[in-house]
Amino acid sequence: MSDARISARQRLNLTLPGALVEEAKALGLNLSRVCEAGLEAAVAAERARRWQAENQAFFDAYNAKVETEGLLLAEFRQF
Repeated sequence: MSDARISARQRLNLTLPGALVEEAKALGLNLSRVCEAGLEAAVAAERARRWQAENQAFFDAYNAKVETEGLLLAEFRQF
């Protein structure tokens, strides 16, 4: 993690189930870091989903072209 990201941290209030918080504390987990990791994963997944949705027309057109014309350079494949 870069120094710029550390200094740009924000304080937030979150509402989480009490039993879950207590168990995490008992296990010695850093709640801020765990929440950050989960949020990073959710952001990455949403970016990927949106990218795929934005580019779906290209995927469909490419797949249709491969379906009708075959793979480019397929004659040179050795598998």
